[in-house]
Amino acid sequence: MRLTRCHVDLPLRAGAELVLPERAGNHLARVLRLREGDPCVLFNGDGHDYGARLVAVGKREVRAQVLAATAVDNESPLRIVLLQGIARGEKMDLILQKATELGVAAIVPVSGERTEVRLDAERAEKRLAHWRSVVESACEQSGRARVPALAAPAGLDAAARGLEDEGLRLLLDPQGEHRLEAMPAPAAMTAVVAIGPEGGWSPRDREILHAAGFSGLRLGPRVLRTETAGLAAIAALQARFGDL
Repeated sequence: MRLTRCHVDLPLRAGAELVLPERAGNHLARVLRLREGDPCVLFNGDGHDYGARLVAVGKREVRAQVLAATAVDNESPLRIVLLQGIARGEKMDLILQKATELGVAAIVPVSGERTEVRLDAERAEKRLAHWRSVVESACEQSGRARVPALAAPAGLDAAARGLEDEGLRLLLDPQGEHRLEAMPAPAAMTAVVAIGPEGGWSPRDREILHAAGFSGLRLGPRVLRTETAGLAAIAALQARFGDL
């Protein structure tokens, strides 16, 4: 029987007993209706799964005892960073969820000139917390024991300049100069993929990306929506250089 995996932002070690965070405790006890003595798997992003069992299920708290640690080796040899133009609502959730399942190592949400979602400081903080929850849930489902890094929303210029040392930098473009099947493996097995928001990259956005060392990648002749483009690029890169 496959055991339920729950992400917890806590140190974990065999023999420890801990109070589960509210989200994990509610999911195990209220949603799945696990009881004292039932097994589960905890992980905190350190590359291990921790077998555990519930030792107390109450109205105020759920406690678990960690039994053993197992190393999990299912990360891709290709480190992919997704530079993603912020999309609206469920589209952004879908992008984060599926990119995590496909093995992306890091996600950098950015605002370009045509981004339709504008976040003030308070909204950005709340949205980032929600996005982290989406990514953690995708790790729970997909069996990943390392959680992709998720950067705070930033402007395209600052984010692109911050990625100038990240190996191969690609801008998805139906007229791009590179075709995946003719490309050599990226240096240090690292690739950054820049995907525009719903309105696409503006000419100024493209200038910023080109100045930061991004070159065009042509996957096909069609223009893909933002919720399709990044996932298609990640899957293609994984199939060519990674583990798909």
